[in-house]
Amino acid sequence: MLQKFTAMLRDDEGATMVEYALIVGLIAAVCITAVTALGSKISAKFTSVQTGW
Repeated sequence: MLQKFTAMLRDDEGATMVEYALIVGLIAAVCITAVTALGSKISAKFTSVQTGW
């Protein structure tokens, strides 16, 4: 059992998964920031088109 535990500690596959999770989280944060920043501008454009300029 001790051998399995030490083998699990030496396994670096989990670190790769954590790195991918961090990259996905960073991309999601950038997308949310972009949508939030552009959302109000797009909403204002739709409102001006709806009211007829």
